[in-house]
Amino acid sequence: MNRTPGETAERTTERTVSDAPPDAERLRRWRMVLGADSADSTGCTLTGQDAAMDGALDALYGGGAGKKPNGRGTGGRSAGLGASAPSVARWLGDIRTYFPSSVVQVMQRDAIDRLGLSALLLEPEMLEAVEPDVHLVGTLLSLDKAMPETTKETARAVVRKVVEDLERRLESRTRATLTGALDRSARISRPRHRDIDWDRTIRANLKNYLTLPAPDAATTAGSTGATGTVVPERLVGYGRSSRSARKDIVLCVDQSGSMAASVVYASVFGAVLASMRTLSTRLVVFDTAVVDLTDQLDDPVDVLFGTQLGGGTDINRALAYCQSRITRPADSVVVLISDLYEGGIRDEMLKRVAAMKASGVQFVSLLALSDEGAPAYDHEHAAALGALGAPAFACTPDLFPDVMAAAIEKRPLPIPDKEYQP
Repeated sequence: MNRTPGETAERTTERTVSDAPPDAERLRRWRMVLGADSADSTGCTLTGQDAAMDGALDALYGGGAGKKPNGRGTGGRSAGLGASAPSVARWLGDIRTYFPSSVVQVMQRDAIDRLGLSALLLEPEMLEAVEPDVHLVGTLLSLDKAMPETTKETARAVVRKVVEDLERRLESRTRATLTGALDRSARISRPRHRDIDWDRTIRANLKNYLTLPAPDAATTAGSTGATGTVVPERLVGYGRSSRSARKDIVLCVDQSGSMAASVVYASVFGAVLASMRTLSTRLVVFDTAVVDLTDQLDDPVDVLFGTQLGGGTDINRALAYCQSRITRPADSVVVLISDLYEGGIRDEMLKRVAAMKASGVQFVSLLALSDEGAPAYDHEHAAALGALGAPAFACTPDLFPDVMAAAIEKRPLPIPDKEYQP
């Protein structure tokens, strides 16, 4: 079976340009693209590292159906792999040697899907050999109930490594973006004299600049001519500092199996938001039941292991719970993260969204919170939410702080046009 472009060494190796003649180098590249099954058509023989890389790729993508990473066929792609665990561990080590981390993560994910390696992730030795990433965390969470006690600590260490990496990448920008939005949303338009922000007041009223006529030359010897002034029609004041939260944030996250990456990112963002004193953050996860994980937000790893990926979906029940916890509608933002495949009462779900928006709640609907783009989702429900003024769209982790800032300031959301399909 020929490899697709995404499965070739061409995309995955960090190699220097070969010193071979152009034709020979071109044949070598085609040989790596086509795989061992098409070796005769190129007449090119691989040696050294090229041969080792080709073997690692062939174990996963090439050869007969059901081939395992140890190179032996199984006659089917879902055969048990317990007996070949040492060979799989060696294969995992090989791909980490030959390919960059981003490609290793893709190959691991493909190995889990194609070769049924999920069972091996229940062994501590295997977990120590894999390259941690968001998708691996999702797989581990789905296996949590089947995981033996001997593996759970290793699994938590893997999850914690991914979570800490995400926090380092996302926290500073999230804090900076939302702090600015909170400051702007807290500004008052009728301040006392001592609370006037003169810098912003002048800038806000520059359009009201008036040029005054030149004074009488007889009374102002040495004057340079006409003068001007800014008429402050609108005063901008500092919001009074307060120890109480300025905004209430509710993250309502679908924990069905297809939303695994979104659950991981939502847990990390939930922990970041909860650490900001000016925000009161609640994290609710749901399938057909609703679980409030707010008390665990100080540790997103505990949050993740408190989820249960898989099962049905009852968005209406989840929104009913969130609605019951809203005490300051005008200062609340509800973020629903779901593919919108509703197993509950559709009309009631839409009525709840309409009621929340009518009360002043800022409602945001995200089809996904991940780097994977728009997932499969219920187009009818997405269109219905859009008609209510709550358009549903997929959001990347990098865009999420901007989305939250817009919701806090009650301005239009930065919706990626290509993602949103009403």
